[in-house]
Amino acid sequence: MSAFPKPTRAEIEAAINQTVPDIIAPNLQVLFCGINPSLYSAAVGHHFARPGNRFWKTLHAAGFTERLFSPAEDQKLLPLGYGVTNIVDRATARADELAPSELIAGHQMLAAKVDRYQPRVLAVLGVSAYRTAFNRPKAAVGQQPESFQGALLWVLPNPSGLNAHYQLADLTQVYQALRLALL
Repeated sequence: MSAFPKPTRAEIEAAINQTVPDIIAPNLQVLFCGINPSLYSAAVGHHFARPGNRFWKTLHAAGFTERLFSPAEDQKLLPLGYGVTNIVDRATARADELAPSELIAGHQMLAAKVDRYQPRVLAVLGVSAYRTAFNRPKAAVGQQPESFQGALLWVLPNPSGLNAHYQLADLTQVYQALRLALL
């Protein structure tokens, strides 16, 4: 499924604190916002690249893409009106390695990106990270009552394979709710 060689263990370990460039442009329909890049993603330079991550399968199953994209095709989201960014830019092995202060600081950087690029929707992928970064301790998955820098605000489950609370069918259902709201 990928168009890049599998990174070596050394390459993955060397990716600690590295970044993955945003896939972003003005006036997107949806700017998908992960928590932060995995070491695997940083090693290969593409978003949601770790083999167990279900982002690409979920986008396809929910109808955002007509076919299953590989992580190496992440730039192909732009012509469809979608982009990808993160709350925190630095790569870690697990999102729980991020300090709450990093998520809070990431909120400010995200505000500047959304203000600059003006997506129709900001979809934050991870309710726990959203609660911390946005200071909304009781937030739930779905559309949020407030907007963010003029964008509609949605919280969706993190598609990481480490998120056992949501299976692919469950992810598809909640991501599809966002897609249908765009119609």
